[in-house]
Amino acid sequence: MVKQGKLFVVTGPSGVGKGTILNKFFENNKNGVVYSVSMTTRKPRPVEKDGVNYFFVTEEEFKNAVVNDEFLEWAEYSGNFYGTNKKFVLEKLNQGINVILEIETAGARSVMEKFPDCVTIFFAPPDLDELEARLRGRKTEDEASIQNRLNAVKKELLVIDKYKYNIVNDEVDSALSKLQAIYDYEVNFENE
Repeated sequence: MVKQGKLFVVTGPSGVGKGTILNKFFENNKNGVVYSVSMTTRKPRPVEKDGVNYFFVTEEEFKNAVVNDEFLEWAEYSGNFYGTNKKFVLEKLNQGINVILEIETAGARSVMEKFPDCVTIFFAPPDLDELEARLRGRKTEDEASIQNRLNAVKKELLVIDKYKYNIVNDEVDSALSKLQAIYDYEVNFENE
């Protein structure tokens, strides 16, 4: 009998560096764990690739997927829709493969309700000024979008205590080391 994979839910404010840290994590962890690529109606940023960072779809395609119950979770965030493919996640977990979801806090709440044993990790910025500088440094969004994201951050930080682990991303390598330690502990020691 195959041991069930573990579900990891990684969240935190836009611009906190989740994607950067997870990219480095997956460079070091190639076996037994997969990244669940979310679907979104957001336009791709210049460095993003369809099917790698997200599946970029129209709003109509997204709404059809909602009607067809294709999502483990889905949410609207900052004017765009995001969703996690249910079939992909369940298949991988049943094959004994660990799955990492990088999702927004609304979606994370939904997953935590459905999978109370999931491992939840919240990435926080060192402070709001640093986060604003990171968002502006991307040069991918207009002022209104940046302000929407900053307003969302204030709400997201209110739920930080709902997560099993919190990592302050003040330096990428340090945050990566903390994520690796959490992953190793949860996979190798938690259920022994």
